[in-house]
Amino acid sequence: MTSPNVIAAVPRGTLMSGSLDLLESIGYDVAEIRENDRKLFFAEQNIITMRPSDVPTYVERGVADIGIVGKDVLMEQSDRDLYELVDLEFGACRMVVAVVEGDEHVSERQLRRRGSLRVATKYPKMTEDYFAASGRQVELVEVKGSVELAAIAGLADAIVDLTATGITLKENGLVISEEIANCTARLIANPGSYRLKSTEIDSVVERLQASVAVKAG
Repeated sequence: MTSPNVIAAVPRGTLMSGSLDLLESIGYDVAEIRENDRKLFFAEQNIITMRPSDVPTYVERGVADIGIVGKDVLMEQSDRDLYELVDLEFGACRMVVAVVEGDEHVSERQLRRRGSLRVATKYPKMTEDYFAASGRQVELVEVKGSVELAAIAGLADAIVDLTATGITLKENGLVISEEIANCTARLIANPGSYRLKSTEIDSVVERLQASVAVKAG
Protein backbone atom coordinates (compact mmCIF):
# COMPACT_ATOMS: atom_id res chain seq x y z
CA MET A 1 0.00 0.00 0.00
CA THR A 2 1.27 3.52 -0.85
CA SER A 3 0.49 6.16 1.75
CA PRO A 4 -0.65 9.66 0.68
CA ASN A 5 2.17 12.09 -0.14
CA VAL A 6 1.49 14.07 3.02
CA ILE A 7 3.68 13.52 6.09
CA ALA A 8 1.59 13.02 9.20
CA ALA A 9 2.63 13.50 12.84
CA VAL A 10 0.83 11.00 15.09
CA PRO A 11 0.65 11.30 18.89
CA ARG A 12 1.67 8.32 20.98
CA GLY A 13 -0.49 7.45 23.96
CA THR A 14 -4.26 7.52 24.26
CA LEU A 15 -4.90 9.13 20.86
CA MET A 16 -2.58 6.88 18.87
CA SER A 17 -4.96 4.02 18.15
CA GLY A 18 -7.76 6.29 16.98
CA SER A 19 -5.33 8.34 14.91
CA LEU A 20 -4.00 5.25 13.13
CA ASP A 21 -7.53 3.99 12.51
CA LEU A 22 -8.47 7.23 10.76
CA LEU A 23 -5.26 7.45 8.75
CA GLU A 24 -5.66 3.84 7.67
CA SER A 25 -9.20 4.58 6.53
CA ILE A 26 -7.90 7.19 4.08
CA GLY A 27 -5.05 5.14 2.65
CA TYR A 28 -2.08 5.36 5.00
CA ASP A 29 -0.20 2.10 5.55
CA VAL A 30 -0.12 1.76 9.34
CA ALA A 31 0.56 -1.97 9.75
CA GLU A 32 4.21 -1.56 10.74
CA ILE A 33 3.39 1.26 13.14
CA ARG A 34 0.90 -0.95 14.97
CA GLU A 35 3.47 -3.74 15.22
CA ASN A 36 6.49 -1.68 16.33
CA ASP A 37 6.03 0.38 19.50
CA ARG A 38 9.68 1.52 19.66
CA LYS A 39 10.34 2.85 16.17
CA LEU A 40 9.42 6.53 15.79
CA PHE A 41 9.97 7.48 12.15
CA PHE A 42 8.27 5.56 9.35
CA ALA A 43 9.60 7.21 6.19
CA GLU A 44 7.99 4.85 3.67
CA GLN A 45 4.60 5.36 5.30
CA ASN A 46 4.97 9.16 5.64
CA ILE A 47 4.25 8.94 9.37
CA ILE A 48 6.19 10.24 12.38
CA THR A 49 5.18 9.31 15.91
CA MET A 50 5.93 11.36 19.03
CA ARG A 51 4.64 12.52 22.41
CA PRO A 52 1.40 14.52 22.00
CA SER A 53 2.83 17.84 23.18
CA ASP A 54 5.50 17.69 20.45
CA VAL A 55 3.08 17.32 17.53
CA PRO A 56 2.50 21.10 17.10
CA THR A 57 6.26 21.72 17.12
CA TYR A 58 6.97 19.23 14.32
CA VAL A 59 4.04 20.51 12.26
CA GLU A 60 4.85 24.19 12.79
CA ARG A 61 8.47 23.58 11.78
CA GLY A 62 7.38 21.77 8.62
CA VAL A 63 8.89 18.39 9.49
CA ALA A 64 5.33 17.06 9.17
CA ASP A 65 2.70 18.52 6.85
CA ILE A 66 -0.21 17.60 9.08
CA GLY A 67 -0.69 16.25 12.58
CA ILE A 68 -3.27 14.87 14.95
CA VAL A 69 -3.36 16.39 18.42
CA GLY A 70 -5.76 16.95 21.30
CA LYS A 71 -7.51 20.29 21.61
CA ASP A 72 -6.00 20.61 25.10
CA VAL A 73 -2.51 20.75 23.57
CA LEU A 74 -3.63 23.35 21.03
CA MET A 75 -5.14 25.49 23.77
CA GLU A 76 -1.88 25.39 25.74
CA GLN A 77 0.17 26.13 22.61
CA SER A 78 -2.20 28.70 21.12
CA ASP A 79 0.65 30.91 19.90
CA ARG A 80 1.76 28.29 17.34
CA ASP A 81 1.50 29.18 13.65
CA LEU A 82 -0.79 26.34 12.61
CA TYR A 83 -4.05 25.69 10.80
CA GLU A 84 -6.68 23.75 12.73
CA LEU A 85 -8.61 21.97 9.99
CA VAL A 86 -10.90 19.25 11.32
CA ASP A 87 -12.50 18.15 14.57
CA LEU A 88 -11.87 14.39 14.38
CA GLU A 89 -14.44 13.72 17.12
CA PHE A 90 -12.58 11.08 19.10
CA GLY A 91 -10.62 11.11 22.34
CA ALA A 92 -13.27 13.29 23.98
CA CYS A 93 -12.32 14.80 27.34
CA ARG A 94 -13.22 17.90 29.32
CA MET A 95 -10.87 20.58 30.60
CA VAL A 96 -12.16 21.46 34.05
CA VAL A 97 -11.51 23.34 37.25
CA ALA A 98 -11.82 21.01 40.25
CA VAL A 99 -11.73 21.56 44.01
CA VAL A 100 -11.92 19.41 47.11
CA GLU A 101 -15.50 18.23 47.69
CA GLY A 102 -17.26 20.43 50.21
CA ASP A 103 -15.03 23.38 49.36
CA GLU A 104 -16.85 24.53 46.25
CA HIS A 105 -16.71 28.20 47.29
CA VAL A 106 -12.95 28.24 47.82
CA SER A 107 -12.45 30.45 44.77
CA GLU A 108 -14.60 33.28 46.09
CA ARG A 109 -13.08 33.07 49.59
CA GLN A 110 -9.48 33.09 48.44
CA LEU A 111 -10.06 35.83 45.90
CA ARG A 112 -11.53 38.01 48.66
CA ARG A 113 -8.79 37.14 51.15
CA ARG A 114 -5.65 37.05 48.99
CA GLY A 115 -6.77 38.72 45.81
CA SER A 116 -5.71 35.69 43.80
CA LEU A 117 -6.42 32.00 43.49
CA ARG A 118 -3.68 29.38 43.73
CA VAL A 119 -4.21 26.88 40.89
CA ALA A 120 -2.16 23.76 40.10
CA THR A 121 -2.06 22.51 36.52
CA LYS A 122 -0.09 20.99 33.67
CA TYR A 123 -1.56 23.71 31.44
CA PRO A 124 -0.25 27.04 32.80
CA LYS A 125 -0.79 29.22 29.73
CA MET A 126 -4.30 28.01 29.05
CA THR A 127 -5.20 28.27 32.74
CA GLU A 128 -3.93 31.83 33.05
CA ASP A 129 -5.78 32.85 29.88
CA TYR A 130 -9.01 31.27 31.12
CA PHE A 131 -9.02 32.99 34.50
CA ALA A 132 -7.81 36.30 33.07
CA ALA A 133 -10.78 36.31 30.68
CA SER A 134 -13.08 36.47 33.72
CA GLY A 135 -10.96 39.04 35.54
CA ARG A 136 -9.56 36.63 38.10
CA GLN A 137 -5.91 36.67 39.08
CA VAL A 138 -4.23 33.32 39.64
CA GLU A 139 -1.02 32.13 41.21
CA LEU A 140 0.02 29.21 39.04
CA VAL A 141 1.61 26.06 40.43
CA GLU A 142 2.90 24.00 37.51
CA VAL A 143 3.06 20.28 38.23
CA LYS A 144 4.08 17.33 36.07
CA GLY A 145 2.57 14.37 37.94
CA SER A 146 -0.87 13.78 39.42
CA VAL A 147 -2.49 17.18 39.61
CA GLU A 148 -5.17 15.95 42.02
CA LEU A 149 -2.59 15.68 44.80
CA ALA A 150 -1.99 19.43 44.76
CA ALA A 151 -5.56 20.12 45.90
CA ILE A 152 -5.74 17.22 48.36
CA ALA A 153 -2.45 18.16 50.05
CA GLY A 154 -3.29 21.86 50.22
CA LEU A 155 -0.68 23.00 47.72
CA ALA A 156 -3.38 24.69 45.67
CA ASP A 157 -6.93 25.97 46.11
CA ALA A 158 -8.01 24.35 42.85
CA ILE A 159 -6.67 22.40 39.91
CA VAL A 160 -7.15 22.62 36.17
CA ASP A 161 -6.88 19.31 34.38
CA LEU A 162 -8.23 17.11 31.64
CA THR A 163 -10.77 14.43 32.55
CA ALA A 164 -12.53 11.81 30.46
CA THR A 165 -14.92 10.26 32.96
CA GLY A 166 -14.37 12.18 36.20
CA ILE A 167 -13.65 8.93 38.03
CA THR A 168 -10.11 9.87 39.09
CA LEU A 169 -11.36 13.17 40.47
CA LYS A 170 -14.13 11.46 42.41
CA GLU A 171 -11.82 8.78 43.81
CA ASN A 172 -9.57 11.55 45.14
CA GLY A 173 -12.38 13.52 46.75
CA LEU A 174 -12.56 16.26 44.13
CA VAL A 175 -15.53 17.74 42.33
CA ILE A 176 -15.77 19.80 39.16
CA SER A 177 -16.51 23.45 39.86
CA GLU A 178 -16.17 24.84 36.31
CA GLU A 179 -15.98 23.40 32.81
CA ILE A 180 -13.53 25.19 30.56
CA ALA A 181 -13.78 23.31 27.26
CA ASN A 182 -14.62 20.07 25.54
CA CYS A 183 -11.47 18.60 23.99
CA THR A 184 -11.28 16.15 21.11
CA ALA A 185 -8.58 15.20 18.62
CA ARG A 186 -7.98 17.75 15.87
CA LEU A 187 -6.24 17.71 12.50
CA ILE A 188 -3.69 20.50 12.15
CA ALA A 189 -1.53 21.59 9.22
CA ASN A 190 1.59 23.59 8.53
CA PRO A 191 0.58 26.79 6.66
CA GLY A 192 3.45 26.46 4.19
CA SER A 193 2.66 22.82 3.49
CA TYR A 194 -0.98 23.74 3.01
CA ARG A 195 -0.03 26.22 0.30
CA LEU A 196 2.43 23.88 -1.44
CA LYS A 197 0.35 20.72 -1.11
CA SER A 198 -3.11 22.21 -1.08
CA THR A 199 -4.59 19.57 -3.40
CA GLU A 200 -3.15 16.65 -1.42
CA ILE A 201 -4.04 18.08 1.99
CA ASP A 202 -7.55 19.06 0.88
CA SER A 203 -8.01 15.48 -0.30
CA VAL A 204 -6.86 14.19 3.11
CA VAL A 205 -9.25 16.60 4.84
CA GLU A 206 -12.22 15.58 2.69
CA ARG A 207 -11.59 11.87 3.21
CA LEU A 208 -11.09 12.33 6.95
CA GLN A 209 -14.32 14.30 7.22
CA ALA A 210 -16.12 11.51 5.37
CA SER A 211 -14.56 8.88 7.62
CA VAL A 212 -15.52 10.82 10.76
CA ALA A 213 -19.08 11.15 9.46
CA VAL A 214 -19.30 7.40 8.89
CA LYS A 215 -18.02 6.67 12.40
CA ALA A 216 -20.54 9.13 13.85
CA GLY A 217 -23.23 7.04 12.19
